[in-house]
Amino acid sequence: MAPVPPPPPFDPELAAALDLVKDVLTPGLALDEIPTARQGAGMELLGLIDVTMGGAFDAEDRTVPGPPGAPDVSLLVCRPVDADPAVPLPVIYHVHGGGMILGNNRAGVDGPLAWARELGAVVVSVEYRLAPEHPHPAPVEDAYAGLLWTAAHAGEFGGDPDRIVLAGSSAGGGLTAALALLARDRQGPPLIGQLLMCPMLDDRNETVSSHQMAGVGVWDRTANETAWTALLGDRRGGPDVSPYAAPARADDLSGLPPAFLDVGSAETFRDEVVEYASRIWQSGGVAELHVWPGGFHGFDGFAPQASLSLAARAAQQDWLRRLLNR
Repeated sequence: MAPVPPPPPFDPELAAALDLVKDVLTPGLALDEIPTARQGAGMELLGLIDVTMGGAFDAEDRTVPGPPGAPDVSLLVCRPVDADPAVPLPVIYHVHGGGMILGNNRAGVDGPLAWARELGAVVVSVEYRLAPEHPHPAPVEDAYAGLLWTAAHAGEFGGDPDRIVLAGSSAGGGLTAALALLARDRQGPPLIGQLLMCPMLDDRNETVSSHQMAGVGVWDRTANETAWTALLGDRRGGPDVSPYAAPARADDLSGLPPAFLDVGSAETFRDEVVEYASRIWQSGGVAELHVWPGGFHGFDGFAPQASLSLAARAAQQDWLRRLLNR
């Protein structure tokens, strides 16, 4: 491989935020460090998230059937308290991030809840089994089982089964893309959109951006290889990886619901996200792509008040508003 040029510079506001956490957050992650990462302070804080958003939502945990022969799946269901019970609301089906090795259905749900509060929607956030204890296809099949239940039972919580939008960030973005492929190929629930935020799409880990960001930022080549190896084992990077594990492996991206994709210019996933959007267009599909200049992986969560973060959150909500108003 030719020498890799240096990565794009971080946005100054984001660089300052990253500097504040550099001593406790390193970009690399090894397989044997996964148990420790799961017990870090960030994971403990997930249990403290106010999923009612100060009383704006009625929130409940529902246990629903998992994939055949597998354990049940936990769903967090949040409905606006002031919603008219006679008017079914659109459903944002959320898949959490965490490299498919960390997290639960509280992780990252604050973003979808903020959209739902503004736009009038129900949020359903799925918890799936984590790798390496539960390799592919466990995570995506759990997420799909939760989606099937959500579509079949939407009326129970005031949701509209004909207006389901998938949403996820990082590994959740990759699983969201995989769910869209599964729903298309299995003739599953109708979906009106897929919102893919800095999605984790390609197990091969060989793009220019993955090499540029080695040892830099929040999630680098080492962490990425660790997560994909946890999910796929020896199959990672080989010829027989399912597109339902790594959506970038899909030969056909036609017939998918409209997509929103965003990514930072200074993160590992930049090139695979840009290519995925391009392939949707090449397949005759609908996609909106934002590449945030100087953004690192998950920047809007680390520095929510930075100008770039506010712009990213606004773009996501604006796309969702336009989608729901069609």
